[in-house]
Amino acid sequence: MTSAKLGAVVMSALVVMYLALLGQKGYLFLMEPNIVAKIMGVAILVLPLVGVWTIYRELRFGLAIERLGVRLEAEGAWPRFRFSFLPSGRANKAEALQEFQEYKDAALADETNWRTWFALGLIYDACGDRKRARAAMRQAIARSQG
Repeated sequence: MTSAKLGAVVMSALVVMYLALLGQKGYLFLMEPNIVAKIMGVAILVLPLVGVWTIYRELRFGLAIERLGVRLEAEGAWPRFRFSFLPSGRANKAEALQEFQEYKDAALADETNWRTWFALGLIYDACGDRKRARAAMRQAIARSQG
């Protein structure tokens, strides 16, 4: 198990424990005769539901991206970026920005190809734009299924 997966499992377990405790407190508030306590109990019970839904979505997203990455590796089609990496392991953002347009153009030229969207997601991430990286990866997932 990679350290990222282990970290996700540990964090998910901690959040589930927190949500269970929060749910218990919400239930106890609901058992109180006071209407304000009951309202607080309902509000507290909604939070664990949102938390569980968020964890489920994030884990599903991560697993889908991992499956696509495994497919690319098996095909020998993993994107070959030219940018270097810093000693910290992060991409050299300035160099990644120089080749970004090439990957964006490729994705827009063939919008049905999940592989180009996957590569675009990787280069967005290398450029430090996590929001667009996730959006491109969602496009890759959608196109790989359809």
